[in-house]
Amino acid sequence: MLFDTHAHYDDERFDEDRDALLASMPENNVGLILNPGCDAETSRKAVSYANRYPFVYAAVGLHPENIEDGWTQALDEIRTLAQSEPRVRAIGEIGLDYYWEKEERARARQQVVFARQMELARELKLPVIVHDRDAHADCMEITRRYPDVIGVYHCYAGHIEMARELLERGYYLSFTGVITFKNAKKAIEVIREVPIERLMVETDSPYMAPEPFRGHRNSSLYIYRMAEKIAEIKGMPVEDVERITTENGRRLFGIV
Repeated sequence: MLFDTHAHYDDERFDEDRDALLASMPENNVGLILNPGCDAETSRKAVSYANRYPFVYAAVGLHPENIEDGWTQALDEIRTLAQSEPRVRAIGEIGLDYYWEKEERARARQQVVFARQMELARELKLPVIVHDRDAHADCMEITRRYPDVIGVYHCYAGHIEMARELLERGYYLSFTGVITFKNAKKAIEVIREVPIERLMVETDSPYMAPEPFRGHRNSSLYIYRMAEKIAEIKGMPVEDVERITTENGRRLFGIV
């Protein structure tokens, strides 16, 4: 069964059918889901889903787009959740996002919050889920400061040289429905080179639905498309890709 290692079921687009949709996952070959938080509220929700469904796990963190005044208080809540809730298996979603943020002062604050959460992951011995959008150099600079922290660069969009360094540092790379798009040449190059034992699949639901569902609300029901595409790229049976990527996710997030 497949492991959707990144899905945001706290999103309002799931409000009408969240419970029914999640309950349907095991019968649709989805055996595990990890729901990362993006702020204190969504982190709490992620924990609540993990406590309700035995196949759902949570990550807690402050996304770079959700850093507001008073973020230190939110980070205290993230710490409390990570320490007190056994179904929290990572610090995330954390990182840098320069796509929308052009102001240097705001970017600098993102860097501070990212580093603080890397420190928290190191302290609690948890992996991290890293969001890196148009911030490759700064993300890597901060990653290098914490050689004893590992995790996954989710929705990986970096170049092959960066991927090689991340692999050397013990990281995994995860890919979304973007790899099914016609213009996904760089991601396909990375997938072709990265060992299957270091790849994971994700939907990033409700965003970025794969072909042929592009434009629709995404969900874990479509995670099989990423496994199919990786199997095609690497010339492997899709069943092997499903099994190995699930094993990789279990290993990283400590799920027996």
